Amino acid sequence: MTPPNLWQLLIILLIVVLLFGAKKIPELAKGIGSGIKNFKKAVKEDEEDGQNEENTKSQIKQSESKNENVSKTPADSHKQDA
Repeated sequence: MTPPNLWQLLIILLIVVLLFGAKKIPELAKGIGSGIKNFKKAVKEDEEDGQNEENTKSQIKQSESKNENVSKTPADSHKQDA
């Protein structure tokens, strides 16, 4: 498939101007741009939330393992042996 030539692009541009009007085209472009910007921002925030959740889970596991080690006193280990 070949790319459109200059005349085809001009015809498409003319149809767009007739359908939407010259004043609406910048507003449409601005709306599309802000939509893309918001989408990228949401994806970035979602990725950061996922990373934060993973960090939190690993910190919880580390603190639980530390608590288990601290809670085992020598008296507790003798009780388990008996």
